[in-house]
Amino acid sequence: MNGIVIVDKPEGWTSNDVVSKLKEDDKLLENFKTNPTKVLEKLVNIDLPDDTIDPIVKGIMAKLNLDDLADKAGDILGALGSLFGKKN
Repeated sequence: MNGIVIVDKPEGWTSNDVVSKLKEDDKLLENFKTNPTKVLEKLVNIDLPDDTIDPIVKGIMAKLNLDDLADKAGDILGALGSLFGKKN
């Protein structure tokens, strides 16, 4: 699906804000994983049709996954640096 989604959202809310809020609260994150549309609508106080909010949910899920991968990659690089640092 291609297109543009126009959302009248509260001033200041971004996908990064939503991701940060989800990461700060484990229960909220678990709820988001089981019912992302409902959690997102409640979190940003908007009620949109599912076909409109689904791409937003997918983007937030992708960002959560990307951030998780970046954290793991950083851990691996840190471990490798320590490993090579010990050999010097």
